[in-house]
Amino acid sequence: MNWISPWRLRRIGVLGMNRRNVAYISRYNDRSNYPLVDNKLKTKLMARKVGLRVPELLHTISTQHEIEDIAELLEHLNSFVIKPAQGSGGKGILVIRGRRPEGYVKSSGGIVDIAGIKRHLTNTISGLHSLGGRPDVAIIESLVETTDAFEAVSFEGVPDIRLIVFQGFPVMGMLRLATRESDGKANLHQGAVGVGLDIGTGQAIAAVQHNRLVRQHPDTNADLSRIQVPNWSSLLRLAASSYEATRLGYLGCDIVIDRHQGPLLLELNARPGLSIQIANNEGLLPRLRQVEALDSPFMSVQERVQEAMSWFGRSAGSGQEELWQGTEGQPATG
Repeated sequence: MNWISPWRLRRIGVLGMNRRNVAYISRYNDRSNYPLVDNKLKTKLMARKVGLRVPELLHTISTQHEIEDIAELLEHLNSFVIKPAQGSGGKGILVIRGRRPEGYVKSSGGIVDIAGIKRHLTNTISGLHSLGGRPDVAIIESLVETTDAFEAVSFEGVPDIRLIVFQGFPVMGMLRLATRESDGKANLHQGAVGVGLDIGTGQAIAAVQHNRLVRQHPDTNADLSRIQVPNWSSLLRLAASSYEATRLGYLGCDIVIDRHQGPLLLELNARPGLSIQIANNEGLLPRLRQVEALDSPFMSVQERVQEAMSWFGRSAGSGQEELWQGTEGQPATG
């Protein structure tokens, strides 16, 4: 990445890791609430309990004995996802999109037989994919079907939306698109594309790959500037509701949009990364400080969403075309 002066970073209000850790994560996130978001199974059960929509939980596997019976459990399933409850960064996630006589069809198009499924589950519960290598639980959940709105920009994996929620206000958003380079995972560090989103409308603001502005998806050649996230206000309400559910003041919410069910909460993160600022070509600090400056009584989820859309949305044409024109390959914060 090109060198960027500290003055430039301060001018656009970029939040750095040290300040994030001290001024926001440590200050606003009670560590006693971390287990709710560090464990995907606990997150899913908590979300269902308080009425937040999530992908359907099909099975959980925690012992080798259960693995031996997996063929019967999967007998009537044509598609599903296996993931470690305590995994991170997409590690250990196995996506099955169909079945053939020779085995299960992975998202990449490759085939894995039942012996391969068993090996994956054994590795998962032994902690191979979990934080710190701790023994884990394998979650088997329903496969999300990509919404029509994202079909042109989808490559293998299902796109997801990362929203930073501060004190219950959605303050910044990013759509993450898998690429061939990222091996079908929506991980920016592995080569996925991040598309900054207007909090007011859900429209694309700018797109980056490897911290450089791009206009087209590298594999599908789709025009990223035309992206409009559907169900935007419902998606923001789902993210904002996670504040009451977790009592974590600084939170990353990952949401997917299912073709049939609409927005679904995928997972939560008490230590969300900072690359969302690069995708938005804007820093988080001004938005966080605006929320901190509030001196008002309790606000409902709907009121917080409406305020956030008003405060942080970009008015039509406000700098947006400037970001898309003549930016191909330029540093995102240059």
